[in-house]
Amino acid sequence: MIFLPHSLRLRRAARRQFGWASLRKPQLVAMRALMRGRDALVVLPTGAGKSAVYQVPATLLPGPTVVVAPLLALQQDQIAGLLERADPRLHAVRISSAETPRQQQAALDELREGRARFLFITPEQLARPERLREVRALRPALVAVDEAHCISMWGHDFRPDYLRLGHAIRELGRPPVVALTATASPPVRDEVTRRLGLTAPQVVVAGLDRPNLFLEAAHCPTEDHRWRRLIGRLRDEEPPGIVYAPTRRAAEELAVRLREQGIEAVAYHAGMSARERQRRHEDFLADRVRVMVATSAFGMGIDKPNIRWVTHVALPDSPDSYLQEIGRAGRDGAPARALLLHRAEDVALQRYFTGGAPAAHELAALATAVAAPGGPRTKAALASETGLGPRRLAQLLSLLELVEAAEVVQGGRIAAPAGAPGPAHAAVLAVAEAERHQTVQQSRIDMMRGFAESRHCRGQQLLAYFGEHSRHACGHCDNCQDGRAAQTQDATVPAAMRAAVSAATKGDGRAAADGDGPYPVHSTVRHVEWGSGLVLRYEGGDRMVVLFDAVGYKTLSVAAVQRNGLLALEPG
Repeated sequence: MIFLPHSLRLRRAARRQFGWASLRKPQLVAMRALMRGRDALVVLPTGAGKSAVYQVPATLLPGPTVVVAPLLALQQDQIAGLLERADPRLHAVRISSAETPRQQQAALDELREGRARFLFITPEQLARPERLREVRALRPALVAVDEAHCISMWGHDFRPDYLRLGHAIRELGRPPVVALTATASPPVRDEVTRRLGLTAPQVVVAGLDRPNLFLEAAHCPTEDHRWRRLIGRLRDEEPPGIVYAPTRRAAEELAVRLREQGIEAVAYHAGMSARERQRRHEDFLADRVRVMVATSAFGMGIDKPNIRWVTHVALPDSPDSYLQEIGRAGRDGAPARALLLHRAEDVALQRYFTGGAPAAHELAALATAVAAPGGPRTKAALASETGLGPRRLAQLLSLLELVEAAEVVQGGRIAAPAGAPGPAHAAVLAVAEAERHQTVQQSRIDMMRGFAESRHCRGQQLLAYFGEHSRHACGHCDNCQDGRAAQTQDATVPAAMRAAVSAATKGDGRAAADGDGPYPVHSTVRHVEWGSGLVLRYEGGDRMVVLFDAVGYKTLSVAAVQRNGLLALEPG
């Protein structure tokens, strides 16, 4: 028997089953990892072929592939794309609330008999112990988690049942896992890895720079100024497009004002009925809606290539959200524009949205219930004993799991692990963990404000935030167009500074690379107060941005750091 290299087998499968003449390097890197039984975490922009990363290996692996996706519309699009190829090896079925019990049973039968290779399922279905047992019996060869950024409980797309996926994957026999998303900064990638229990995953982050997408931000001193800028943009630009508003009320009111100005606009937000949201979603896809005015609830799962522009009428909560939302424009490769209209007041609104720390007494009461005699509890029992609602219960349980005061055991029940801290101590630890995450989220807001107010290359800033380093200005943002942006990273760091630091670091062999400044970009440093951090970028030669594990993103004065000895390079 001749054993072909994984790369050759994958390319053949891509050509035969899907008609793809070639695979992109990032796709192939992730696919090879999965074929070797290794986990993968893949961050690729919308339209860059994330689905292919699991679809091609699935045709070569011995068992079915389980695809966990948050939206039924997103699942349906992917299923339709597989079924239209009319290849039995690509047959896909779904188990969700949209199927009747008979249809769900028929789907399981097809998978058992080998007539279907893909099972699409929501995290809510896998949270049910009986459903988990049925899927485990199928002996899946691969689990793909789509829109994996939803796992981050401090993100705008928080889904409680996503937090249970790590347990569900273990219950499925721990097949290889691929987590897929279009946006995940280093802290989100770390949380996805931890929550899913990924083991030394192959991390692929590529293609985040979108040359066809022009980035622009404008400060608006008043709401009237912001309104006039918005109207001017909408009258100048061809539809379709999306206007992102910060609240449900703002989306509704703005849609009304736009219609009064003769602009065909409708609102979309999570406060609408599921049926109405679905109808408006379909109308937008079919070009029956020219302008969608929406909250962040709109966009995930949109497969629409001709969106010409995205405009934000308030500061998003983080660059993560911003990149996800502007990434919906220009998927056809034609020119598209992203405009951010911001005011100073937007920061206060986002800080309000981050909320406060959870109540210590609620955490202590829940930890007491988890550790009470009588064995592991179901979530329903814990909700009854504590009076917590499902969403609040999921949040607090997640915190207790992080501090090892609770764990999910057989059958999805909750128990206190051996050596768990006492309820009072567990509450203190959990509050501290929540406060740390809130500090990181506050720093994300600061990074978003810095992006909006910056006079440097916006493309470079976004890439640096997501852990990619570019020495050259992007050339497709307003600062580059106006000549404000530095043309290279070298221009932002004085040569004398680089020479001095290079001389100072020769002894340990860690001289700074050209353009990196006192501490090389992507090097690990330790702050005297904030601990370990990752150097992301330099700004204007006098400031540096560092992502700290404990406090998130910080912009530091290079001179102050050097003068006071605040940072030291960590070996590695």
